[in-house]
Amino acid sequence: MTQDQNAELAKFGQLAARWWDATGEMRALHDINPLRCDFIDRRAPLAGKRVLDVGCGAGILCEALARRGAKVTGLDLAPELIEAARAHAAEADLEIDYRCTSSRDVSAEQAGTFDIVVCYEMLEHVDEPAYVVEDCAMACAPGGQLFFSTINRSAKSWLLAIGAGEYLLHLLPRGTHDYAKLIRPAELSRWCRNAGLDVETICGMHYNPLTHGARLSRSPDVNYFLHARKPEGAA
Repeated sequence: MTQDQNAELAKFGQLAARWWDATGEMRALHDINPLRCDFIDRRAPLAGKRVLDVGCGAGILCEALARRGAKVTGLDLAPELIEAARAHAAEADLEIDYRCTSSRDVSAEQAGTFDIVVCYEMLEHVDEPAYVVEDCAMACAPGGQLFFSTINRSAKSWLLAIGAGEYLLHLLPRGTHDYAKLIRPAELSRWCRNAGLDVETICGMHYNPLTHGARLSRSPDVNYFLHARKPEGAA
């Protein structure tokens, strides 16, 4: 693991104690979580499905998925976040399998196991995002569904997500995002195809920091979701 990657893990690990504060630094994640969950559930109904959440943080999405009847496994490499996730799930009386391990390890050990694989707000924080997409594809069962979300690398995204979001409105801690690591939809689509996946849908996600509301949009010019499918019979 590179020095930069270790710094990323440490940065988010420091937020573990405040991750579940819906009015704190992670408020935007809490605000958009219903939309994130709905995006999955409408395209791949969650009830009874085995779901892998790659880069789960302290479990905001995992708990929402579990409440909709999914059998959830959450991965993160920051031990502080996994500890916080386990503690919160226990308080909520939810059974979620949290693991402090990498997507590469899980994809090797449990290839083709999960009906749904989710990787939200994580790819823009790793050194080799294409490898993470490959891991997600390997972990997904043939015929399964995969969901990614990230931030486009564009002038508008720098202005809104970094300039306004981190420095002007303080929606996220300064330094949360590195512009060079942001990912254009064409790049993510190419990585999915290279991993043997079929790209089904790309759509934007608009978040209003004043009303704290989120909605889908036609343009993926800032935040966006990508839904992919692993073909039946794929290895």
